[in-house]
Amino acid sequence: MAIATVFGVAAFGWPFLVAPRSGLADGLDAWLIFGGLLALVTVTVLTLLAEGTLDAKAVAMLGVLSAVAAAVRPLGAGTAGIEPLFFVIILGGRAFGPGFGFVLGSTSLFASALLTGGVGPWLPFQMFAAAWVAMGAGLLPRATGRAEVLLLAAYGFVAAFFFGLVMNLSFWPFALGSTTSISFVPGDPALDNLTRFLAYDLATSLGWDFGRALTTALLVALTAAPMLRALRRAGRRAAFDAAPEFVMSQDPAGSPGPARSQTR
Repeated sequence: MAIATVFGVAAFGWPFLVAPRSGLADGLDAWLIFGGLLALVTVTVLTLLAEGTLDAKAVAMLGVLSAVAAAVRPLGAGTAGIEPLFFVIILGGRAFGPGFGFVLGSTSLFASALLTGGVGPWLPFQMFAAAWVAMGAGLLPRATGRAEVLLLAAYGFVAAFFFGLVMNLSFWPFALGSTTSISFVPGDPALDNLTRFLAYDLATSLGWDFGRALTTALLVALTAAPMLRALRRAGRRAAFDAAPEFVMSQDPAGSPGPARSQTR
């Protein structure tokens, strides 16, 4: 996950890192980012499986939650920033940990893009940003009860702004040309470009991001308690790898009957 995060920071933050004549001043190709992300997600899954953090129950839950997130995303369709997908990946990352969350964020955005026809050069950036959002939920400090619900709702509010911020960064260098006061200027000091980018984000996306943040916080607050109980119970009690146990049955007369298997 650390390697993936470094790779993602480079993919998003190249305007502040490269010189104008470096060959990268026109941006990183989306196919390169997508290929790298898929490889990193695969390695993350294999690592989690190898160390026992991800078992058959978690893999099954990963598929279920990815499908649910993909199904609920069209309900908002991004209108006014409303993105119901985020409460699903935040609660999944919280219930099953940061590694699970990283993979869940990536697979959920990929599945939803296939479902809604949203495949394009923006997709790998969306997958990275969503992976960070879900991973962050798994890294939050321990809490229980109402405190955990409030913590997750506050995190969802902040994470929604973070998602909008980094997604703006993925296309800001190409969005305005070079003639405005908030345009990307290749070769300028990183602090100057960062100031222009923040001004661009405030001018173009604040209202949109606020809608996403408010929706996410409300959905998390309303669903966190029952969903977390259900997810954690499913993770504990799903008997995908239970071993059969043979016991002797008794007939009504009290004599031993044939052995039969029971799964506990």
